[in-house]
Amino acid sequence: MSAADSAGRLDKWLWAVRVFKTRGLATGACRAGSVAVNGRAAKPARDVHAGETVTVRVGLVVRTLMVRAVPASRVGAPRVAEFCEERTAAEEYEKARQQRIQHLLARERGSGRPTKRDRRALEQLFGG
Repeated sequence: MSAADSAGRLDKWLWAVRVFKTRGLATGACRAGSVAVNGRAAKPARDVHAGETVTVRVGLVVRTLMVRAVPASRVGAPRVAEFCEERTAAEEYEKARQQRIQHLLARERGSGRPTKRDRRALEQLFGG
């Protein structure tokens, strides 16, 4: 498979363009139903072609990518833009950032008052 080829395995493409750290994670996401191509759930061995839209749920973020080409192997971060176009809405990334903040603010019920360390962390977070 090379950049000139028009098709390649979906799981391999997701790994090659650095959506997932390992090919196994990409395969698992496909099997779990977290990956769709042109709005339809896709299996790991499905061929992906230039011009298709791939939607991937990575944690809280639903990323939308447009396939430009299929690389021969995993590409470096600066070259990812040659093989896919990011079409993810900014709101998706904002949602993930808000969730991180909410997680920091969450306290277990009955854990008492915040400690000095907790208060300082909150002050640093909110600039107070």
